[in-house]
Amino acid sequence: MAAFDWEFPYASRRMPVLAANVVATSQPLAAQAGLRMLLKGGNAADAAVAAAIALTVVEPTSNGIGSDAFAIIWDGKELHGLNASGRSPAAWSPDYFAGDNMPQRGWDAVTVPGAVSAWGEVSRRFGKLPFADLFEPTIPYAADGYIVAPITAQSWQGQAAVLKDLPGFAEAFMPGGRAPAAGEKFSCPAQARTLEMIAATNGEAFYRGELAEKMCAHAAQCGGQMQMADLAEHQADWVGTVSQDYKDYTLHEIPPNGQGLAALIALGILGYRDMASYAVDSADSVHLQIEAMKLALADAYRYISDPATMDVAVDDLLDPAYLERRAHEIDMAQAQELEHGVAGLGGTVYLTAADADGMMVSFIQSNYMGFGSGVVVPETGISLQNRGAGFRLDAGHPNQVAGRKRPFQTIIPAFLMRGAEPIMSFGLMGGPMQAQGHTQMVLRLVDYGQNPQAAADGPRWQILSGLEVGVDQGFAPEVLEALRQRGHILNQLPYTAFGGAQLIHKLDDGYCAASEPRKEGQAVGF
Repeated sequence: MAAFDWEFPYASRRMPVLAANVVATSQPLAAQAGLRMLLKGGNAADAAVAAAIALTVVEPTSNGIGSDAFAIIWDGKELHGLNASGRSPAAWSPDYFAGDNMPQRGWDAVTVPGAVSAWGEVSRRFGKLPFADLFEPTIPYAADGYIVAPITAQSWQGQAAVLKDLPGFAEAFMPGGRAPAAGEKFSCPAQARTLEMIAATNGEAFYRGELAEKMCAHAAQCGGQMQMADLAEHQADWVGTVSQDYKDYTLHEIPPNGQGLAALIALGILGYRDMASYAVDSADSVHLQIEAMKLALADAYRYISDPATMDVAVDDLLDPAYLERRAHEIDMAQAQELEHGVAGLGGTVYLTAADADGMMVSFIQSNYMGFGSGVVVPETGISLQNRGAGFRLDAGHPNQVAGRKRPFQTIIPAFLMRGAEPIMSFGLMGGPMQAQGHTQMVLRLVDYGQNPQAAADGPRWQILSGLEVGVDQGFAPEVLEALRQRGHILNQLPYTAFGGAQLIHKLDDGYCAASEPRKEGQAVGF
């Protein structure tokens, strides 16, 4: 039996689900789509892919058919890591872009979308059901409609005001000239036709067939550089994981180009401090976490890029001597603006599923900034990510934009092991909040013994820039005042600004699944 505390000390809209087969996502209809695959005789891989497909339709404000994706899968014997993020068009170069920053909207922000390849790879390698079966719950939602939930509606309305004039957006996502309100029915028959083509061709239509042709034709019409060869040569890669021990546990993340390395660095630094000796949610505990995370993010933003262009090895950033040296840079009495070290020489949906045979899947996909680029390919319902915005333009940086290159990515699935035993499949969506959230979840479980739902319910912090830190409503006033006295500049942010966690923890029999109270999702099981 898991040795965590079964108390629930925080205000929450959730209770955990304990069952032999479980799915947890940020949207109830998507969770049910995954559950249907398990009830049909599928496994956790089938459930995860079906949920991911559903999320592109029922939570379009955070992801789409044109998303990127990553996954970590425990197959019952070992971990597997999948990088299905896309690369830039071959025609991109530093000279192609003007200004100091990469574009955030339009075709010049779009790299090759990788999510469809992730669905196919996970299904092919680990699934039990036919690939086309995984689309069955979702196609009717796209064709006939579903009822829009409140948090999704609020995000939709805010984004529509910004994206309404971008190519194809209003046609697909603003019926009648506006975003749908909570409780209204929304349908996108074009999405249904697209998903049918992907299902029937195992994704070939998306990368080499009719859908690829439509994407490239639209890019050309709008002045974009995406070519058929860029799509045809896309490949999702099985890359394994990188890891960091923390006490008796090991946190696994996908290697760069994702920011998971930042969570590993932060935990490695905190391993040289006795975190359990500080009370949960206390000023000392939070201060240490924030300062370690500043160090980790400074390294992440300096060094993480496409692995082919990184100028420091991952092992050097995780070297114990380096992490210990970084730990000594933290001043317990004073917040600091911390810089990267010299070692050896970052709108998303997260879901997780587990089955009675022991398979556990940690899966994340995203359009990056909400709907992403704002570009929607006509007659397809394909909303495209804006991952190109993750590149840099400063000359010589390892993450400088170039052709056929993967940009720095914020989306990261996580997996916690204890020795050779799987412990928890989890993630926390929310841009730069993700590595910070992973760190906070692990500390709550390992040092403070909280159960997964309590870990999701607890108050969060988020480093913004410099000495500025976002905090949510759950911290005690005296804790916030003590942090201010140390020099932290605190910004009280809305409860929903701190990402969305989904967690599945293995028990002696079955699982404990938890879902984020800041979102509208749920954990389900049987």
